[in-house]
Amino acid sequence: MARGILSTAELRRPVVAATAVRAFAHGGYHGTTVADVARAAKISPAYVFKFFPSKEKLFAAALESCFDQVVDALERGAGAAASADPADILDAMGDAYAQLIADRTLLLLQVHAQSVAEVPEIGAGLRAGLKRVVELARARSGAPDEAVQRFMAYGQLCHLIVTAGVDEIPEGWARLLDAGIRHP
Repeated sequence: MARGILSTAELRRPVVAATAVRAFAHGGYHGTTVADVARAAKISPAYVFKFFPSKEKLFAAALESCFDQVVDALERGAGAAASADPADILDAMGDAYAQLIADRTLLLLQVHAQSVAEVPEIGAGLRAGLKRVVELARARSGAPDEAVQRFMAYGQLCHLIVTAGVDEIPEGWARLLDAGIRHP
């Protein structure tokens, strides 16, 4: 094969990982089989195993694909910040992330990953993704560590608000959690 030309297999691998993102987001780690991913990708389970020799590796690849999209969105957000002020950059990154998770697929995959982080490969993939986000937020914003920590904490609170539907509850406790948090 000529150098620089990707094989069909090399082209299919990211497609299978993207399909796995949707499948695992919908059914979770325990509720989704490799056969489910294969069916959604319109390939055989054996072909999925050719790319990803285990369900854990498939989930980890889906998680990596998820964090690729998160990092891309945060980069775009940082680039669209109103000023070079660290707070403005983190705010713009947060807005970009909120827009990204309006389609709950990536959000749900991250929540499922957190729920099975004791699986070594998945826990490692989750930590690697979080590391990328933290290092990007720190590098792009120039914010102090406390501000980056707050940015990450608000992101997790946003996850909770969206997944639990807290933003749809008019009670005081829910309004307290939702106050000042922007999400579509």
